[in-house]
Amino acid sequence: MNTGKSLVTGATGHLGANLIRHLLNAGEQVRVMLRGQRDNSALDGLELERVYADLRDGSAVAAAVSGCTRIYHCAALVSTVAGNTAHKRDLFDTNVLGTVHILKAAERHGVDKVVVSGSLSATGYQPGRPSHEDMPFYPFDRHLPYGFTKHLVEHECLKAHANGLNVVVASSCAIIGPHDYAPSRLGRVLIDFAHGALRAYIPGGFEFVSSQDIAEGHILAMRHGRSGQKYIFSTAYASVDDLLALFQQVTRRPLPALRLPPVLMAALAEVADKTWYQAFPNRPRRFTPGAVRLLQMRRQAGHDKAQQELGYQPSSLRQAVQAAYDDFVRRGLIVPVQ
Repeated sequence: MNTGKSLVTGATGHLGANLIRHLLNAGEQVRVMLRGQRDNSALDGLELERVYADLRDGSAVAAAVSGCTRIYHCAALVSTVAGNTAHKRDLFDTNVLGTVHILKAAERHGVDKVVVSGSLSATGYQPGRPSHEDMPFYPFDRHLPYGFTKHLVEHECLKAHANGLNVVVASSCAIIGPHDYAPSRLGRVLIDFAHGALRAYIPGGFEFVSSQDIAEGHILAMRHGRSGQKYIFSTAYASVDDLLALFQQVTRRPLPALRLPPVLMAALAEVADKTWYQAFPNRPRRFTPGAVRLLQMRRQAGHDKAQQELGYQPSSLRQAVQAAYDDFVRRGLIVPVQ
């Protein structure tokens, strides 16, 4: 699929930075939609077209979409904090209204197909069972505002599908791999581990996806995904202990000395959230109540639907960790052990 032009939003994020490289390597014409006065070093040296627009500006989004035949909508404001009213409004305006602007512009300009990046946080969860696409999102659990916005994003995609737009949701788990320019929360953990700065951790687990797999998953969803459908892409489930063991292998650094009781960390995170963090409600931090809760859920996900309908074949979590480490070393963010 190399006819026409692909628009990619969120091209400087972890997913987008990998996706655009896959598209360019396949010979596709790529336009990226960027916000002005941001660090766009993730795009250095790449042959692509740049346009500038804020997702919250419907007219600017429509202008960015014009002339494209496909859209990969990867941009989102990601957060593991509850935040204040202004933070919640920003999440909604960026993630939900921004997606509405993309979908409306795609309808207006006759775009062939749209793939919208989803999140496992917007998929149903039942303890002891891997989440799958048909599990309904239960709204009365203790969800983070970010998870609610991604659930509403899926609802907007279904509305657009009902109106005749060819749109697919490609849902991601926790991403690890190269071209992590922000870097992400997981990327920062690897950097800290490699420098011996990760002093403690809490047990738990989550479903992870390599940046290669999620980028290829988006392309498969564009090629073969059925309109109105959601596909989950994951590489493997790993406990925190298993993940840090992989970090140990690639960095040659020892494991952190402290393995903290999760009940204690959950209590401390709740206290901190209601005291010191009240002064800084929107500041990113490692151990939020939401982050601790997600790890303790030990949530797994199935990718059978993507395998059966799209031909998706996950790679290796060990390879993803190694590739992430090598890329951080190349960019000078990790100094290897001599």
